[in-house]
Amino acid sequence: MGQDESVSAREGSMFLDGKVALVTGASRGIGRVTAQRLAAMGAAVAINYNASAESARDLAREIAESGGRAVAIQADVAVSDQVERMIEDAESNLGPIDILVNNAGFVRDRLLLRMSEEDWDDVWGADYEGPAILARRLIAGMMTRRWGRIVNVASVVGMVGNAGQANYAAAKGALIGLTRDLATEAAPCAVTVNCIAPGYINTDATAALQPEHRDAWLQQIPAARWGEPQEVASAIVFLAGPEAAYITGQCLVVDGGMLTAR
Repeated sequence: MGQDESVSAREGSMFLDGKVALVTGASRGIGRVTAQRLAAMGAAVAINYNASAESARDLAREIAESGGRAVAIQADVAVSDQVERMIEDAESNLGPIDILVNNAGFVRDRLLLRMSEEDWDDVWGADYEGPAILARRLIAGMMTRRWGRIVNVASVVGMVGNAGQANYAAAKGALIGLTRDLATEAAPCAVTVNCIAPGYINTDATAALQPEHRDAWLQQIPAARWGEPQEVASAIVFLAGPEAAYITGQCLVVDGGMLTAR
């Protein structure tokens, strides 16, 4: 590799230098890899976690040891007071937030006729209300500075439904709708809002599934394998960067062709 090519590669790998990112649910899985990738691209990263403090702090140390800037911050994203504290903590340590990755969420599966109010409210709070609170709080600053990226992690379930996941499907479907609406509001100020809809991805949550369920779902995927967190993270980082400046209001499906084959 020649000198000019080497410099170009190095500059290209730091295209988020000077930007500050907040990644929710970043202590493991897709969120963790996303935080690592954003840091590798030059962004300072606020690593949000709810319960996995040790994992989040280990990631912050890892980024710092690699020459980056990161801070781990605990908050339940569905609680507005905790979100406000998290944002204040992140911005006092790293600076104004330019990139928001709404990744935190969880499932509590049951048929709707057996689903409790708590099952509904908890999933709706984490998977929709939390991202909405964060976007509402941060988008004004992005629009004022005339640069910003919001990437919401939805799900293919929010597009097609899945028996036993009415709460999750409703929340993720609403998140897709929020993405499209915010995109139209923020576009004049050079702020993009997009979402990712992962299919079946190898994470701690899916590792707990029964083998027969994994096998049944695998039959629906033309790629004949489950996805990996880094494959979703790559899509998130692309949408968070300058090369995606003219892409907004989109929902990028990362599912190995599952929806196409339906």
